[in-house]
Amino acid sequence: MQIVAAGKWARKRIVFACCAVLFSLFALGGNHAHAVARDAEVIRGFNLTVFGAEYAPFGFQSRYIRKFRKPVRFYIHNMSRKNRTKAVRRFILGLNRNIKGLKTRIVSSPAKANFIIHVVDRKDYVNIVRTKIYRRPNAATPGKCLVRSVFSRRGIKRSDAAIVSDGGEKLFKRCLIEEILQGLGPLNEHRSLWRSVFNDASKQVSFTRFDRLILNMLYDPRIKNGASLEKVQKILPEVLRSAKRRVR
Repeated sequence: MQIVAAGKWARKRIVFACCAVLFSLFALGGNHAHAVARDAEVIRGFNLTVFGAEYAPFGFQSRYIRKFRKPVRFYIHNMSRKNRTKAVRRFILGLNRNIKGLKTRIVSSPAKANFIIHVVDRKDYVNIVRTKIYRRPNAATPGKCLVRSVFSRRGIKRSDAAIVSDGGEKLFKRCLIEEILQGLGPLNEHRSLWRSVFNDASKQVSFTRFDRLILNMLYDPRIKNGASLEKVQKILPEVLRSAKRRVR
């Protein structure tokens, strides 16, 4: 800390003394309080992302748990000038290691898939979203990338994502991570979640620990498809403790 007013040495001694007191308080009990705050933040992030949806059909928010009940079978359709298949494949297969309870694999045709990834150049984005994802010629095409999931209280039936390849490496990585993860269940986003990719205002371009905790909580077998926000609150602290043992 820089002090520029008169009596600076005396003020520095006061600052150092205050820091020592704060350090002592932290040593006595601050660790526990900080851990509780972090847990509360993750649980809040879970509630903000897995209930509701960023793009709700006809404005109707389905406020219940949605996730895949069966293994997720990905088909990668690279239509961009740069072949991104290897990068997409690597991220998808890494999900088996990063999310307990989730099983993913790559399939050889769209007919076998329940999650299709369309990798496109920007000039083709609107057309692919309208013809391949929404199948409506006048469908809205919000955002720089997009995922659409079809679901009910029994879980997610299928997801389709459009990921833009030629907007720079940062945008590609961001779109790849955010749209695939959202298509697995956390379909909502919130501007306050600065640790998360589930926030269009954040600068995250990796699968953060915060988001890995949310996905591990979601795919915990105690979190059931169709459960309401109110129903899962009592078990979330224990589910989070289990997720923290897996996520480092």
